[in-house]
Amino acid sequence: MMDRPLRFVFTACSIVAVSAFPQDYADAATPTVQQALELRPIQKDIELPPIDAAAMKAANVRDIESKEMSGWEVVAADGAMLRRFADTNGDKKIDRWCYFSSGVEVYRDIDADFNGRPDQYRWLGTAGSRWGLDENEDGRIDIWKQISPEEVTAEVVNSLRESDPDRFAALMITPKELSELGLGEEKSQLVESKAKRALREFSDLAERQKAVGKSSQWVQFAAPTPGIVPAGTDGSTEDVLAYENAVAMFTDGDENGQIMVGTIVKTGSAWRLIDLPSVGNDGETVAQSSGNLFAAANPTMANASNNLNSKTQELVTKLESIDAQLSKIEAPKESAPLHAQRADVIEALAASAGDDAERETWIRQLVDTMSIAVQTGAYPDGAERMKSIATDFADGNEMLAAYADYAAINSQYVVRQAPDADFAKVQEWYLDALDGFVSRYPRTPEAAKAWLQLALVKEFDENETEALDYYKKVASGFPGTDEGFKADGAIRRLESVGQKIELEGTTIDGKPFRLSKLSGKPVVVHYWATWCEPCKQDMQLLRRLQAAYARTGLQLVGVNVDGTKEQADAFIKESRLPWTQLFEPGGLEGSSLANRLGVQTLPTILLIDAEGKVVRHNIQAAELDAELQKMTKKR
Repeated sequence: MMDRPLRFVFTACSIVAVSAFPQDYADAATPTVQQALELRPIQKDIELPPIDAAAMKAANVRDIESKEMSGWEVVAADGAMLRRFADTNGDKKIDRWCYFSSGVEVYRDIDADFNGRPDQYRWLGTAGSRWGLDENEDGRIDIWKQISPEEVTAEVVNSLRESDPDRFAALMITPKELSELGLGEEKSQLVESKAKRALREFSDLAERQKAVGKSSQWVQFAAPTPGIVPAGTDGSTEDVLAYENAVAMFTDGDENGQIMVGTIVKTGSAWRLIDLPSVGNDGETVAQSSGNLFAAANPTMANASNNLNSKTQELVTKLESIDAQLSKIEAPKESAPLHAQRADVIEALAASAGDDAERETWIRQLVDTMSIAVQTGAYPDGAERMKSIATDFADGNEMLAAYADYAAINSQYVVRQAPDADFAKVQEWYLDALDGFVSRYPRTPEAAKAWLQLALVKEFDENETEALDYYKKVASGFPGTDEGFKADGAIRRLESVGQKIELEGTTIDGKPFRLSKLSGKPVVVHYWATWCEPCKQDMQLLRRLQAAYARTGLQLVGVNVDGTKEQADAFIKESRLPWTQLFEPGGLEGSSLANRLGVQTLPTILLIDAEGKVVRHNIQAAELDAELQKMTKKR
């Protein structure tokens, strides 16, 4: 792409912000390591590991040697990348500023229009998936091109902490996005009115609330399972994916708190808010959402607080007061009595609900919030209490009972894994509990999840016979479901040794791929993700094997199961992986590439011989060399 490496001058002012870079530095001197490392990202919430004097002295700056970009990069003594500053369009101006942690890129500033000023900011690798657009190039994000629901709730906390209405506005659904959702007219009007109110009243909320302080930090996202408002509901034309009753958990020193974020809806690659969050503050909190999208499209009904009878209103007020008190508790264990009171109130709200749907909403919320409290140590006794929800409140609703029972088992599993616990006994208890669960609720969605978990444990124990039995229960009992597809794939994988299998997909650069096209050559299929550290370690070994067995025609095929293509693409380019990489949206849970072979954990590696037959369906990377030697001798 370029005829020579880029070089440029660093001055005292040029390390302050990327916008201070010289416009033309083709003939300028290479910066020192210190100058390069002093350059900081434009966005402030980037955690980069400190580099001491000895490490800085041992690091070096080198020219980028690539056809796709030019510039320079800073490399530590052990070869780990620290920084990369590149020109990607050949105009001899830096347009990408990349920052690494433990050799993995975690953030970059981007000048997408090549005018010398960054206009996009991306979080990558272990730092998340945010991708913000800065339309006026003032260093502030105007809209999120990509952001997860977890990161949306973190940004809500940040917006309140900074009392920043612009930061909050970047999270809200836009009129164009609302139109593209295809909701029916009444729901669209309701969402539009809520969004306008949120933008109008956020500054007042930020000034009034006292729960989120200047040192508050987001710690966790909590919400029931997301749901889909199907096309055709109340005049809607598209399926709409949304979370209801989402919660942002945060800390401020030793104090804990929570913000009721409400509904978060998916639009393209981003998730958006549609309403003003509710913040506990000296007994004052807005009631939790009763279902902005999943309730009937009647504005007066969707706003439940306008239609509560006196008894229910009293209970809601009490719930708000408890939430406000919980936000001020310093030590998690001190909040146990309040969590017990909170459970009492929600149980009473469920008992006084006007219909079964409203009642189920309260019970599911009770299960979700109590599960979080138990697992975080805020309500240890809640584990026992959760067990009673299925029997005391389901009233013959098998699906609701299973939902509560399954959550109780998983919460107890977390509690039992104390530092001094006998893990073997805990694991034995967990498996027994899951066995009992599937016996009680064999036809529920949670049973399919439990059987998949049981099968996975048996796989780890190398007991494939029992694992297959569990997978076959799911495949036959839940056809057409995500769990059913996953089980079908797992059966295919476990029964694949000595058999030919097919894997079809699309490469990361959009080309069609068929595994059978590689017939005549040995193949290693490597399932991985950027968040999987062992996967990255495997890649170093795979590089060496590719070189060592080049004469045999060894082919490597990576299957990435990250949540977004951008995450995978960035890592592949940075790591310069020289083999085929497949990608499909959906991640480890929903990608057909993962479901095709029932992959549930990472890394998963398959070894296939030159005839296209599977040699090992779940081989460790360290075992590949020995197996390849055997295959080579046979040939």
